[in-house]
Amino acid sequence: MSFDAGENTFRPIVGIDLGTTNSAIAHIRDGRPEIIPSPRGDRITPSVVMIDLDGKVAVGEEARASLVAMPDRTVAAVKRKMGTGEPLSIAGQALLPEEISALILKELKRYADAALGEGEMEAVITVPAYFTDEQRRATKRAGELAGFAVERIINEPTAAALAYGLEHLDDHAHVLVYDLGGGTFDVSVCELMGGVLEVQASTGNRQLGGEDFDWRLVDMFADRMIAEHGVDPRLDIRARALLKEEAERVKKRLSAEATVSVSLPLVTVKDNRPVGLHIAMSREEFETLIDDLLEETMESVRKVLADARLTAGDVDEILLVGGSTRIVRVQSLMQAFFGRAARMDINPDEAVALGAAVQAGLKSGALSASGLVVTDVAPFSMGIAVLRHMSGRSVKPGAFSVIIPRNSTIPVTKSERYYTALPGQTQVAIEIYQGENEWVKYNHSLGEFLLEGIPENQEEAEAIQVQFRYNLNGILDVSATSVSNGQSMRLIVQDALKRDSQEAFEESRQRIDSLSQSAPAVDEEDLDDDWLEGSDLDDDEDWEEGLDDEDLEDSELDDEDVGGSGSGR
Repeated sequence: MSFDAGENTFRPIVGIDLGTTNSAIAHIRDGRPEIIPSPRGDRITPSVVMIDLDGKVAVGEEARASLVAMPDRTVAAVKRKMGTGEPLSIAGQALLPEEISALILKELKRYADAALGEGEMEAVITVPAYFTDEQRRATKRAGELAGFAVERIINEPTAAALAYGLEHLDDHAHVLVYDLGGGTFDVSVCELMGGVLEVQASTGNRQLGGEDFDWRLVDMFADRMIAEHGVDPRLDIRARALLKEEAERVKKRLSAEATVSVSLPLVTVKDNRPVGLHIAMSREEFETLIDDLLEETMESVRKVLADARLTAGDVDEILLVGGSTRIVRVQSLMQAFFGRAARMDINPDEAVALGAAVQAGLKSGALSASGLVVTDVAPFSMGIAVLRHMSGRSVKPGAFSVIIPRNSTIPVTKSERYYTALPGQTQVAIEIYQGENEWVKYNHSLGEFLLEGIPENQEEAEAIQVQFRYNLNGILDVSATSVSNGQSMRLIVQDALKRDSQEAFEESRQRIDSLSQSAPAVDEEDLDDDWLEGSDLDDDEDWEEGLDDEDLEDSELDDEDVGGSGSGR
Protein backbone atom coordinates (compact mmCIF):
# COMPACT_ATOMS: atom_id res chain seq x y z
CA MET A 1 0.00 0.00 0.00
CA SER A 2 1.23 3.53 -0.70
CA PHE A 3 0.82 6.57 1.51
CA ASP A 4 1.05 10.31 1.01
CA ALA A 5 4.08 11.88 2.67
CA GLY A 6 1.96 13.40 5.36
CA GLU A 7 0.34 10.16 6.45
CA ASN A 8 3.25 7.73 6.21
CA THR A 9 3.12 6.68 9.83
CA PHE A 10 2.57 2.97 9.39
CA ARG A 11 4.65 0.24 7.82
CA PRO A 12 3.45 -0.79 4.36
CA ILE A 13 1.14 -3.79 4.02
CA VAL A 14 0.83 -5.91 0.87
CA GLY A 15 -1.30 -8.79 -0.38
CA ILE A 16 0.38 -11.90 -1.77
CA ASP A 17 -0.88 -14.82 -3.84
CA LEU A 18 1.68 -17.57 -3.24
CA GLY A 19 0.64 -19.88 -6.06
CA THR A 20 1.64 -23.35 -7.19
CA THR A 21 2.59 -22.18 -10.68
CA ASN A 22 2.81 -18.40 -10.37
CA SER A 23 2.85 -15.86 -7.56
CA ALA A 24 1.98 -12.18 -7.40
CA ILE A 25 2.12 -9.28 -4.96
CA ALA A 26 -0.18 -6.26 -4.80
CA HIS A 27 -0.93 -3.19 -2.70
CA ILE A 28 -3.49 -0.41 -2.42
CA ARG A 29 -2.79 2.72 -4.40
CA ASP A 30 -5.21 5.62 -4.53
CA GLY A 31 -7.94 3.43 -3.09
CA ARG A 32 -7.58 0.61 -5.65
CA PRO A 33 -5.66 -2.69 -5.56
CA GLU A 34 -2.67 -2.73 -7.89
CA ILE A 35 -0.15 -5.42 -8.84
CA ILE A 36 3.48 -4.61 -8.02
CA PRO A 37 5.45 -5.72 -11.09
CA SER A 38 8.98 -7.09 -11.15
CA PRO A 39 11.82 -4.79 -12.25
CA ARG A 40 11.44 -6.24 -15.75
CA GLY A 41 7.72 -5.45 -15.74
CA ASP A 42 6.31 -8.96 -15.12
CA ARG A 43 3.03 -8.89 -13.21
CA ILE A 44 3.21 -12.55 -12.17
CA THR A 45 6.29 -14.52 -11.19
CA PRO A 46 6.74 -18.26 -11.81
CA SER A 47 6.88 -20.08 -8.46
CA VAL A 48 10.13 -21.80 -9.37
CA VAL A 49 13.47 -21.72 -7.51
CA MET A 50 16.85 -22.60 -8.97
CA ILE A 51 20.35 -22.74 -7.45
CA ASP A 52 22.92 -22.43 -10.22
CA LEU A 53 26.42 -23.91 -10.42
CA ASP A 54 27.86 -20.90 -8.60
CA GLY A 55 25.40 -21.26 -5.74
CA LYS A 56 23.33 -18.25 -6.81
CA VAL A 57 19.60 -18.43 -6.18
CA ALA A 58 17.27 -17.50 -9.03
CA VAL A 59 13.51 -17.19 -8.70
CA GLY A 60 10.92 -16.76 -11.41
CA GLU A 61 11.37 -16.80 -15.16
CA GLU A 62 15.09 -17.58 -15.10
CA ALA A 63 14.48 -20.52 -12.78
CA ARG A 64 11.55 -21.75 -14.86
CA ALA A 65 13.75 -21.71 -17.98
CA SER A 66 16.20 -24.01 -16.16
CA LEU A 67 13.70 -26.75 -15.36
CA VAL A 68 14.78 -28.83 -18.34
CA ALA A 69 18.49 -27.97 -18.42
CA MET A 70 19.08 -28.34 -14.67
CA PRO A 71 16.18 -30.31 -13.17
CA ASP A 72 18.24 -31.40 -10.16
CA ARG A 73 18.94 -27.74 -9.31
CA THR A 74 15.37 -26.53 -9.77
CA VAL A 75 12.18 -26.92 -7.75
CA ALA A 76 8.67 -26.10 -8.96
CA ALA A 77 5.16 -26.64 -7.54
CA VAL A 78 6.52 -26.58 -3.98
CA LYS A 79 3.11 -25.42 -2.72
CA ARG A 80 1.87 -28.99 -2.94
CA LYS A 81 4.48 -30.00 -0.38
CA MET A 82 3.68 -27.27 2.12
CA GLY A 83 2.97 -28.56 5.60
CA THR A 84 4.49 -32.01 5.01
CA GLY A 85 7.76 -31.24 6.76
CA GLU A 86 9.55 -33.33 4.14
CA PRO A 87 12.79 -31.75 2.86
CA LEU A 88 13.16 -31.32 -0.88
CA SER A 89 16.43 -31.82 -2.70
CA ILE A 90 17.77 -28.89 -4.68
CA ALA A 91 21.37 -28.62 -5.89
CA GLY A 92 22.44 -31.32 -3.43
CA GLN A 93 20.89 -29.52 -0.49
CA ALA A 94 17.79 -30.33 1.54
CA LEU A 95 15.36 -27.50 2.15
CA LEU A 96 11.95 -27.63 3.76
CA PRO A 97 9.03 -26.62 1.52
CA GLU A 98 8.43 -23.46 3.54
CA GLU A 99 12.07 -22.51 3.14
CA ILE A 100 11.83 -22.82 -0.64
CA SER A 101 8.57 -20.87 -0.56
CA ALA A 102 10.37 -18.23 1.51
CA LEU A 103 12.83 -17.78 -1.36
CA ILE A 104 9.89 -17.06 -3.68
CA LEU A 105 8.44 -14.61 -1.18
CA LYS A 106 11.83 -12.90 -0.72
CA GLU A 107 11.80 -12.24 -4.47
CA LEU A 108 8.34 -10.70 -4.21
CA LYS A 109 9.49 -8.62 -1.26
CA ARG A 110 12.30 -7.29 -3.42
CA TYR A 111 9.69 -5.94 -5.83
CA ALA A 112 7.75 -4.37 -2.97
CA ASP A 113 10.88 -2.85 -1.46
CA ALA A 114 11.65 -1.19 -4.78
CA ALA A 115 8.11 0.17 -5.09
CA LEU A 116 7.34 1.10 -1.49
CA GLY A 117 10.72 1.54 0.12
CA GLU A 118 12.81 -0.92 2.12
CA GLY A 119 12.00 -1.63 5.74
CA GLU A 120 9.46 -3.53 7.80
CA MET A 121 6.50 -4.72 5.79
CA GLU A 122 3.31 -6.56 6.69
CA ALA A 123 1.67 -9.11 4.41
CA VAL A 124 -1.65 -10.79 3.90
CA ILE A 125 -0.95 -14.16 2.23
CA THR A 126 -3.59 -16.29 0.59
CA VAL A 127 -3.99 -20.06 0.83
CA PRO A 128 -6.47 -22.52 -0.70
CA ALA A 129 -9.65 -22.73 1.35
CA TYR A 130 -9.05 -26.43 1.84
CA PHE A 131 -5.48 -26.08 3.13
CA THR A 132 -4.94 -27.99 6.37
CA ASP A 133 -3.76 -26.38 9.57
CA GLU A 134 -0.16 -27.49 8.94
CA GLN A 135 -0.23 -26.01 5.44
CA ARG A 136 -1.51 -22.69 6.76
CA ARG A 137 1.16 -22.60 9.43
CA ALA A 138 3.86 -23.48 6.92
CA THR A 139 2.68 -20.63 4.68
CA LYS A 140 2.77 -18.18 7.59
CA ARG A 141 6.23 -19.33 8.48
CA ALA A 142 7.44 -18.95 4.89
CA GLY A 143 6.30 -15.35 4.89
CA GLU A 144 8.08 -14.64 8.16
CA LEU A 145 11.26 -16.31 6.91
CA ALA A 146 11.11 -14.00 3.90
CA GLY A 147 11.04 -10.97 6.17
CA PHE A 148 7.34 -10.15 6.23
CA ALA A 149 5.21 -9.65 9.30
CA VAL A 150 2.38 -12.01 8.33
CA GLU A 151 -0.69 -10.45 9.84
CA ARG A 152 -3.37 -12.41 8.08
CA ILE A 153 -3.84 -15.67 6.18
CA ILE A 154 -7.00 -15.65 4.04
CA ASN A 155 -8.60 -18.12 1.68
CA GLU A 156 -7.97 -17.66 -2.03
CA PRO A 157 -11.60 -17.69 -3.22
CA THR A 158 -12.44 -15.21 -0.47
CA ALA A 159 -9.68 -12.94 -1.74
CA ALA A 160 -11.00 -13.17 -5.28
CA ALA A 161 -14.48 -12.31 -4.03
CA LEU A 162 -13.02 -9.28 -2.22
CA ALA A 163 -11.51 -8.00 -5.46
CA TYR A 164 -14.95 -8.32 -7.04
CA GLY A 165 -16.79 -6.93 -4.03
CA LEU A 166 -14.78 -3.72 -3.95
CA GLU A 167 -16.07 -2.93 -7.43
CA HIS A 168 -19.70 -3.84 -6.59
CA LEU A 169 -20.26 -2.36 -3.15
CA ASP A 170 -23.93 -1.59 -3.75
CA ASP A 171 -24.85 -5.01 -5.15
CA HIS A 172 -26.95 -7.63 -3.42
CA ALA A 173 -26.00 -10.93 -4.99
CA HIS A 174 -24.91 -14.51 -4.43
CA VAL A 175 -21.47 -15.00 -5.96
CA LEU A 176 -19.83 -18.36 -6.66
CA VAL A 177 -16.03 -18.30 -6.95
CA TYR A 178 -14.57 -21.22 -8.91
CA ASP A 179 -10.80 -21.16 -8.34
CA LEU A 180 -8.82 -23.67 -10.39
CA GLY A 181 -5.11 -22.94 -10.19
CA GLY A 182 -1.92 -24.77 -10.95
CA GLY A 183 -2.05 -27.12 -7.98
CA THR A 184 -5.25 -26.63 -6.03
CA PHE A 185 -8.97 -26.20 -6.52
CA ASP A 186 -11.46 -24.31 -4.37
CA VAL A 187 -15.03 -23.22 -4.75
CA SER A 188 -16.85 -20.85 -2.43
CA VAL A 189 -20.30 -19.31 -2.27
CA CYS A 190 -20.47 -15.74 -0.97
CA GLU A 191 -23.30 -13.33 -0.42
CA LEU A 192 -22.67 -9.66 -1.15
CA MET A 193 -25.09 -7.38 0.68
CA GLY A 194 -24.43 -3.68 0.29
CA GLY A 195 -20.73 -3.86 1.09
CA VAL A 196 -20.86 -6.89 3.40
CA LEU A 197 -19.25 -9.96 1.87
CA GLU A 198 -20.22 -13.12 3.72
CA VAL A 199 -18.67 -16.43 2.77
CA GLN A 200 -21.39 -19.04 3.24
CA ALA A 201 -19.62 -22.27 2.28
CA SER A 202 -16.33 -23.52 0.87
CA THR A 203 -14.99 -26.83 -0.36
CA GLY A 204 -12.31 -28.06 -2.73
CA ASN A 205 -9.34 -30.32 -3.37
CA ARG A 206 -5.82 -29.25 -2.44
CA GLN A 207 -4.34 -31.80 -4.85
CA LEU A 208 -6.17 -30.94 -8.07
CA GLY A 209 -5.11 -28.36 -10.63
CA GLY A 210 -3.26 -27.56 -13.81
CA GLU A 211 -0.28 -29.64 -12.70
CA ASP A 212 -2.46 -32.75 -12.88
CA PHE A 213 -3.58 -31.85 -16.38
CA ASP A 214 0.06 -31.47 -17.43
CA TRP A 215 1.00 -34.85 -16.04
CA ARG A 216 -1.91 -36.52 -17.81
CA LEU A 217 -0.41 -35.19 -21.05
CA VAL A 218 3.07 -36.33 -20.01
CA ASP A 219 1.77 -39.85 -19.42
CA MET A 220 0.06 -39.83 -22.80
CA PHE A 221 3.27 -38.66 -24.50
CA ALA A 222 5.24 -41.34 -22.67
CA ASP A 223 2.77 -44.07 -23.63
CA ARG A 224 3.11 -43.05 -27.28
CA MET A 225 6.93 -43.25 -27.08
CA ILE A 226 6.79 -46.61 -25.33
CA ALA A 227 4.51 -47.96 -28.07
CA GLU A 228 6.62 -46.58 -30.91
CA HIS A 229 10.17 -46.86 -29.54
CA GLY A 230 10.05 -49.17 -26.54
CA VAL A 231 11.48 -46.54 -24.18
CA ASP A 232 9.86 -44.76 -21.24
CA PRO A 233 11.09 -41.14 -21.21
CA ARG A 234 9.81 -40.63 -17.66
CA LEU A 235 12.77 -42.65 -16.39
CA ASP A 236 15.12 -39.93 -17.68
CA ILE A 237 14.96 -36.88 -15.39
CA ARG A 238 15.68 -34.41 -18.21
CA ALA A 239 13.30 -36.10 -20.65
CA ARG A 240 10.60 -36.03 -18.00
CA ALA A 241 11.19 -32.31 -17.43
CA LEU A 242 11.13 -31.67 -21.18
CA LEU A 243 7.80 -33.46 -21.61
CA LYS A 244 6.35 -31.57 -18.64
CA GLU A 245 7.36 -28.27 -20.22
CA GLU A 246 5.84 -29.32 -23.54
CA ALA A 247 2.65 -30.49 -21.83
CA GLU A 248 2.19 -27.08 -20.26
CA ARG A 249 2.72 -25.39 -23.62
CA VAL A 250 0.21 -27.68 -25.33
CA LYS A 251 -2.37 -27.15 -22.58
CA LYS A 252 -2.14 -23.37 -22.90
CA ARG A 253 -2.21 -23.40 -26.70
CA LEU A 254 -5.32 -25.61 -26.74
CA SER A 255 -7.24 -22.84 -24.97
CA ALA A 256 -6.95 -20.83 -28.19
CA GLU A 257 -6.42 -23.45 -30.89
CA ALA A 258 -8.32 -26.60 -31.86
CA THR A 259 -5.16 -28.62 -32.63
CA VAL A 260 -1.54 -28.28 -31.52
CA SER A 261 1.46 -30.05 -33.02
CA VAL A 262 4.09 -31.61 -30.80
CA SER A 263 7.47 -31.91 -32.48
CA LEU A 264 10.38 -32.84 -30.21
CA PRO A 265 13.27 -34.34 -32.22
CA LEU A 266 15.23 -35.32 -29.11
CA VAL A 267 13.46 -36.38 -25.93
CA THR A 268 15.74 -39.19 -24.80
CA VAL A 269 18.27 -41.69 -26.17
CA LYS A 270 18.02 -45.41 -26.88
CA ASP A 271 20.94 -47.49 -28.12
CA ASN A 272 22.90 -44.23 -28.62
CA ARG A 273 20.21 -42.97 -30.97
CA PRO A 274 17.93 -39.98 -30.38
CA VAL A 275 14.28 -40.72 -29.69
CA GLY A 276 11.76 -37.99 -30.35
CA LEU A 277 8.04 -37.35 -30.26
CA HIS A 278 5.93 -36.11 -33.16
CA ILE A 279 2.16 -36.03 -32.71
CA ALA A 280 -0.84 -33.75 -33.15
CA MET A 281 -2.99 -33.11 -30.09
CA SER A 282 -6.57 -31.94 -30.44
CA ARG A 283 -8.56 -29.98 -27.88
CA GLU A 284 -11.13 -32.78 -27.84
CA GLU A 285 -8.45 -35.36 -26.99
CA PHE A 286 -7.13 -33.17 -24.21
CA GLU A 287 -10.58 -32.59 -22.75
CA THR A 288 -11.27 -36.33 -22.78
CA LEU A 289 -7.96 -36.87 -20.99
CA ILE A 290 -8.86 -34.58 -18.09
CA ASP A 291 -12.66 -34.78 -18.06
CA ASP A 292 -12.84 -36.95 -14.93
CA LEU A 293 -10.80 -34.35 -13.03
CA LEU A 294 -13.03 -31.54 -14.22
CA GLU A 295 -16.07 -33.54 -13.19
CA GLU A 296 -14.59 -33.71 -9.68
CA THR A 297 -14.64 -29.93 -9.61
CA MET A 298 -18.29 -29.92 -10.65
CA GLU A 299 -19.10 -32.32 -7.82
CA SER A 300 -17.54 -29.76 -5.49
CA VAL A 301 -19.73 -27.06 -7.07
CA ARG A 302 -22.81 -29.16 -6.32
CA LYS A 303 -21.61 -29.79 -2.78
CA VAL A 304 -20.91 -26.15 -1.97
CA LEU A 305 -24.32 -25.11 -3.25
CA ALA A 306 -25.94 -27.77 -1.08
CA ASP A 307 -23.94 -26.60 1.94
CA ALA A 308 -25.07 -23.03 1.29
CA ARG A 309 -28.66 -24.26 0.74
CA LEU A 310 -28.78 -22.71 -2.71
CA THR A 311 -29.57 -23.91 -6.22
CA ALA A 312 -27.76 -23.02 -9.42
CA GLY A 313 -30.55 -20.56 -10.17
CA ASP A 314 -29.90 -18.70 -6.90
CA VAL A 315 -26.37 -17.76 -7.98
CA ASP A 316 -26.23 -14.30 -9.53
CA GLU A 317 -22.57 -14.15 -10.55
CA ILE A 318 -19.91 -16.79 -11.29
CA LEU A 319 -16.25 -15.77 -11.01
CA LEU A 320 -13.57 -17.90 -12.67
CA VAL A 321 -10.20 -17.56 -10.96
CA GLY A 322 -6.87 -19.26 -11.61
CA GLY A 323 -5.01 -19.84 -14.85
CA SER A 324 -6.57 -23.25 -15.44
CA THR A 325 -10.01 -21.66 -15.87
CA ARG A 326 -8.81 -20.57 -19.32
CA ILE A 327 -9.37 -24.18 -20.41
CA VAL A 328 -12.37 -24.03 -22.73
CA ARG A 329 -13.96 -27.13 -21.23
CA VAL A 330 -14.03 -25.50 -17.78
CA GLN A 331 -15.96 -22.53 -19.14
CA SER A 332 -18.40 -24.71 -21.06
CA LEU A 333 -19.08 -26.93 -18.02
CA MET A 334 -19.86 -23.88 -15.89
CA GLN A 335 -22.10 -22.38 -18.56
CA ALA A 336 -23.98 -25.65 -18.99
CA PHE A 337 -24.50 -26.01 -15.24
CA PHE A 338 -25.57 -22.44 -14.49
CA GLY A 339 -27.17 -21.62 -17.82
CA ARG A 340 -25.03 -18.53 -18.40
CA ALA A 341 -21.42 -17.55 -18.94
CA ALA A 342 -19.10 -16.92 -16.01
CA ARG A 343 -17.37 -13.57 -15.47
CA MET A 344 -13.68 -13.22 -16.17
CA ASP A 345 -13.44 -9.43 -16.06
CA ILE A 346 -10.81 -9.67 -13.31
CA ASN A 347 -7.61 -11.25 -14.64
CA PRO A 348 -7.76 -14.86 -13.36
CA ASP A 349 -4.01 -14.82 -12.71
CA GLU A 350 -4.20 -11.63 -10.66
CA ALA A 351 -7.59 -11.75 -8.93
CA VAL A 352 -6.34 -13.47 -5.77
CA ALA A 353 -3.38 -11.13 -5.25
CA LEU A 354 -5.61 -8.11 -5.85
CA GLY A 355 -8.12 -9.43 -3.33
CA ALA A 356 -5.35 -10.03 -0.79
CA ALA A 357 -4.39 -6.38 -1.26
CA VAL A 358 -8.01 -5.41 -0.58
CA GLN A 359 -7.86 -7.36 2.70
CA ALA A 360 -4.58 -5.62 3.47
CA GLY A 361 -6.23 -2.27 2.78
CA LEU A 362 -9.15 -3.12 5.06
CA LYS A 363 -6.76 -4.10 7.82
CA SER A 364 -4.59 -0.98 7.47
CA GLY A 365 -7.54 1.37 7.21
CA ALA A 366 -6.69 2.49 3.69
CA LEU A 367 -10.07 1.15 2.51
CA SER A 368 -12.07 1.89 5.64
CA ALA A 369 -14.10 4.51 3.79
CA SER A 370 -15.32 1.84 1.36
CA GLY A 371 -17.46 0.24 4.05
CA LEU A 372 -16.53 -3.22 2.76
CA VAL A 373 -16.76 -5.92 5.44
CA VAL A 374 -15.88 -9.59 4.94
CA THR A 375 -16.58 -12.76 6.92
CA ASP A 376 -15.12 -16.19 6.17
CA VAL A 377 -15.81 -19.76 7.23
CA ALA A 378 -13.94 -22.73 8.63
CA PRO A 379 -13.50 -25.17 5.71
CA PHE A 380 -13.26 -28.27 7.95
CA SER A 381 -15.09 -29.60 10.97
CA MET A 382 -12.85 -29.68 14.04
CA GLY A 383 -13.17 -31.76 17.17
CA ILE A 384 -11.63 -34.47 19.33
CA ALA A 385 -11.44 -38.24 19.56
CA VAL A 386 -13.85 -39.89 22.01
CA LEU A 387 -15.02 -43.31 23.09
CA ARG A 388 -18.35 -44.39 21.66
CA HIS A 389 -20.77 -46.94 23.10
CA MET A 390 -21.72 -49.47 20.46
CA SER A 391 -24.50 -52.05 20.50
CA GLY A 392 -24.65 -53.97 23.72
CA ARG A 393 -22.01 -52.97 26.28
CA SER A 394 -19.02 -52.63 23.95
CA VAL A 395 -17.07 -49.37 23.70
CA LYS A 396 -15.08 -48.35 20.65
CA PRO A 397 -12.35 -45.69 20.77
CA GLY A 398 -11.62 -43.22 17.99
CA ALA A 399 -15.02 -41.69 17.32
CA PHE A 400 -14.96 -38.08 16.11
CA SER A 401 -16.87 -35.56 18.19
CA VAL A 402 -17.28 -32.27 16.29
CA ILE A 403 -16.90 -29.06 18.29
CA ILE A 404 -16.68 -26.54 15.42
CA PRO A 405 -18.72 -27.68 12.38
CA ARG A 406 -17.38 -26.91 8.93
CA ASN A 407 -18.59 -23.68 7.32
CA SER A 408 -18.90 -22.03 10.74
CA THR A 409 -18.32 -18.29 10.42
CA ILE A 410 -14.91 -17.31 11.84
CA PRO A 411 -13.60 -16.18 14.23
CA VAL A 412 -15.52 -18.64 16.36
CA THR A 413 -15.32 -20.00 19.90
CA LYS A 414 -17.23 -23.13 20.90
CA SER A 415 -17.00 -25.66 23.68
CA GLU A 416 -18.41 -29.05 24.61
CA ARG A 417 -18.56 -30.98 27.88
CA TYR A 418 -17.21 -34.53 28.08
CA TYR A 419 -16.76 -37.05 30.89
CA THR A 420 -14.08 -39.42 32.09
CA ALA A 421 -14.65 -43.02 31.07
CA LEU A 422 -13.21 -44.96 34.03
CA PRO A 423 -13.63 -44.77 37.81
CA GLY A 424 -10.72 -42.94 39.44
CA GLN A 425 -9.39 -41.63 36.13
CA THR A 426 -7.01 -38.70 36.78
CA GLN A 427 -5.82 -37.83 33.28
CA VAL A 428 -7.18 -37.75 29.76
CA ALA A 429 -5.61 -37.29 26.32
CA ILE A 430 -7.18 -34.59 24.15
CA GLU A 431 -6.58 -35.66 20.54
CA ILE A 432 -7.49 -32.92 18.04
CA TYR A 433 -8.67 -33.61 14.48
CA GLN A 434 -10.18 -31.89 11.49
CA GLY A 435 -12.27 -33.61 8.85
CA GLU A 436 -15.74 -34.92 8.13
CA ASN A 437 -15.60 -38.65 8.91
CA GLU A 438 -17.25 -39.98 12.05
CA TRP A 439 -14.01 -41.86 12.89
CA VAL A 440 -10.80 -39.95 13.54
CA LYS A 441 -8.54 -42.41 11.71
CA TYR A 442 -9.99 -41.08 8.46
CA ASN A 443 -9.54 -37.44 9.47
CA HIS A 444 -6.51 -35.20 9.79
CA SER A 445 -4.65 -35.07 13.10
CA LEU A 446 -3.78 -31.60 14.40
CA GLY A 447 -2.07 -32.61 17.63
CA GLU A 448 -2.79 -33.76 21.15
CA PHE A 449 -2.06 -32.94 24.77
CA LEU A 450 -2.56 -34.57 28.16
CA LEU A 451 -4.82 -33.04 30.80
CA GLU A 452 -3.62 -34.22 34.22
CA GLY A 453 -4.71 -33.44 37.76
CA ILE A 454 -8.33 -34.58 37.41
CA PRO A 455 -9.70 -35.45 40.88
CA GLU A 456 -9.70 -39.18 41.56
CA ASN A 457 -13.42 -39.89 41.70
CA GLN A 458 -14.48 -43.49 42.21
CA GLU A 459 -18.19 -42.66 42.47
CA GLU A 460 -19.01 -40.78 39.27
CA ALA A 461 -17.51 -39.45 36.04
CA GLU A 462 -15.63 -36.16 36.15
CA ALA A 463 -16.68 -33.46 33.67
CA ILE A 464 -14.12 -32.04 31.22
CA GLN A 465 -14.88 -28.83 29.34
CA VAL A 466 -13.09 -28.63 25.95
CA GLN A 467 -13.00 -25.26 24.21
CA PHE A 468 -11.95 -24.53 20.61
CA ARG A 469 -11.13 -21.01 19.44
CA TYR A 470 -10.55 -20.61 15.68
CA ASN A 471 -9.29 -17.22 14.53
CA LEU A 472 -9.26 -15.20 11.33
CA ASN A 473 -6.01 -16.81 10.18
CA GLY A 474 -7.52 -20.27 10.47
CA ILE A 475 -5.37 -21.06 13.51
CA LEU A 476 -6.79 -23.17 16.33
CA ASP A 477 -6.46 -22.71 20.10
CA VAL A 478 -7.67 -25.64 22.22
CA SER A 479 -8.08 -25.80 25.99
CA ALA A 480 -9.41 -28.47 28.33
CA THR A 481 -10.51 -27.86 31.90
CA SER A 482 -11.48 -30.18 34.73
CA VAL A 483 -14.78 -28.65 35.80
CA SER A 484 -14.64 -29.68 39.46
CA ASN A 485 -11.20 -28.26 40.30
CA GLY A 486 -10.37 -25.87 37.46
CA GLN A 487 -7.24 -27.76 36.40
CA SER A 488 -6.63 -26.82 32.77
CA MET A 489 -4.29 -27.38 29.85
CA ARG A 490 -4.04 -25.47 26.58
CA LEU A 491 -2.55 -26.14 23.17
CA ILE A 492 -2.20 -23.42 20.56
CA VAL A 493 -1.97 -25.45 17.38
CA GLN A 494 -0.42 -22.34 15.79
CA ASP A 495 3.23 -23.19 15.13
CA ALA A 496 3.08 -26.38 17.18
CA LEU A 497 4.77 -28.20 14.30
CA LYS A 498 8.21 -27.32 12.91
CA ARG A 499 8.49 -23.82 14.34
CA ASP A 500 9.17 -25.26 17.75
CA SER A 501 11.38 -22.49 19.07
CA GLN A 502 13.02 -19.25 18.06
CA GLU A 503 16.26 -21.19 17.65
CA ALA A 504 14.71 -23.49 15.02
CA PHE A 505 13.22 -20.49 13.25
CA GLU A 506 16.61 -18.77 13.11
CA GLU A 507 18.19 -21.94 11.73
CA SER A 508 15.70 -21.87 8.85
CA ARG A 509 16.35 -18.19 8.29
CA GLN A 510 20.10 -18.79 8.14
CA ARG A 511 19.65 -21.66 5.69
CA ILE A 512 17.71 -19.62 3.17
CA ASP A 513 20.00 -16.61 3.62
CA SER A 514 23.26 -18.43 3.18
CA LEU A 515 22.43 -21.65 1.30
CA SER A 516 25.98 -22.68 2.13
CA GLN A 517 25.11 -26.04 3.62
CA SER A 518 22.33 -28.60 3.33
CA ALA A 519 19.30 -28.18 5.52
CA PRO A 520 18.40 -31.22 7.65
CA ALA A 521 14.82 -32.21 8.17
CA VAL A 522 13.29 -30.80 11.32
CA ASP A 523 12.79 -33.49 13.94
CA GLU A 524 9.38 -33.31 15.59
CA GLU A 525 10.88 -34.95 18.70
CA ASP A 526 12.84 -31.77 19.30
CA LEU A 527 9.65 -29.76 19.86
CA ASP A 528 9.36 -27.89 23.14
CA ASP A 529 7.15 -25.24 24.62
CA ASP A 530 9.52 -22.30 24.11
CA TRP A 531 7.92 -21.09 20.92
CA LEU A 532 4.38 -21.61 22.13
CA GLU A 533 5.08 -19.35 25.08
CA GLY A 534 5.82 -16.57 22.65
CA SER A 535 2.96 -17.28 20.27
CA ASP A 536 1.32 -14.19 18.86
CA LEU A 537 -2.06 -15.82 19.31
CA ASP A 538 -2.00 -14.61 22.90
CA ASP A 539 -2.67 -11.17 21.44
CA ASP A 540 -6.34 -10.34 21.80
CA GLU A 541 -6.21 -8.49 18.49
CA ASP A 542 -6.36 -11.84 16.70
CA TRP A 543 -9.92 -12.25 17.95
CA GLU A 544 -12.97 -10.21 17.24
CA GLU A 545 -14.35 -8.26 20.18
CA GLY A 546 -17.55 -9.33 21.82
CA LEU A 547 -16.83 -13.00 22.38
CA ASP A 548 -17.90 -13.82 25.92
CA ASP A 549 -19.47 -16.65 27.81
CA GLU A 550 -22.73 -16.15 25.97
CA ASP A 551 -20.97 -16.96 22.70
CA LEU A 552 -19.90 -20.36 23.99
CA GLU A 553 -22.16 -23.24 23.17
CA ASP A 554 -21.74 -25.46 26.20
CA SER A 555 -23.95 -28.37 25.33
CA GLU A 556 -24.19 -31.86 26.71
CA LEU A 557 -22.77 -34.49 24.40
CA ASP A 558 -24.91 -37.35 23.21
CA ASP A 559 -24.90 -40.12 25.76
CA GLU A 560 -23.07 -42.35 23.32
CA ASP A 561 -19.91 -40.22 23.48
CA VAL A 562 -17.82 -40.27 26.65
CA GLY A 563 -14.44 -38.92 27.63
CA GLY A 564 -11.31 -38.21 25.63
CA SER A 565 -9.96 -41.06 23.59
CA GLY A 566 -6.92 -41.26 25.82
CA SER A 567 -8.96 -42.08 28.89
CA GLY A 568 -7.12 -44.47 31.13
CA ARG A 569 -3.68 -43.39 29.99
